[in-house]
Amino acid sequence: MDSGQRQVSRGSSTFAPRGGFAAGGVLLGVGLGGFIDGILLHQILQWHHMLSSVQDPSTVTGLHANTVADGLFHAGSLLATVLGMVLVWRGATRRPVSRSGVTLDGGARWSTRGIAGLGLMGWGGFNVADQVVNHWLLGLHHTREVEDWLVYDLVFAALGVAMLLAGFYLLRDARQREPAVLSPEEARRAMRRVA
Repeated sequence: MDSGQRQVSRGSSTFAPRGGFAAGGVLLGVGLGGFIDGILLHQILQWHHMLSSVQDPSTVTGLHANTVADGLFHAGSLLATVLGMVLVWRGATRRPVSRSGVTLDGGARWSTRGIAGLGLMGWGGFNVADQVVNHWLLGLHHTREVEDWLVYDLVFAALGVAMLLAGFYLLRDARQREPAVLSPEEARRAMRRVA
């Protein structure tokens, strides 16, 4: 099939993320992972704040510094989420789709497994990066500020690695369900049926 001809894809599981769409899915995972970390661990459970290992949150000054740092962390999570949504939306709306759901011009279709895989990769990557950079290299805080903090840090890091692996698995599975590419004649017949 030459580059000037139309390509029609069939199958509800087709998923071939390109550029911005894939980056958007990962950014959604980063942003949502940041929100869950901040809301659950910082606010509800109060296991740590962004600077709790270097600024004691039990003092007024320390609580102020940690609250500002937590707010900046949430602003970054919001930015990642919004940017992820924009990239996914742009990537998903670039290719025309017929009324029957047939994707024209070889565009990618939405796939629950694929977008969940990208999101898990972003969230797991966020967890691992947070552990390595904020917990271990910079020593800003630990998953839970207790005497045996290393156990909590290692479990949190293992959870991040498991999420990364699950994300890779889901994305690989979604990509293996390749679209059926039709010949030009089959594409014309398919277009007549859906029009």
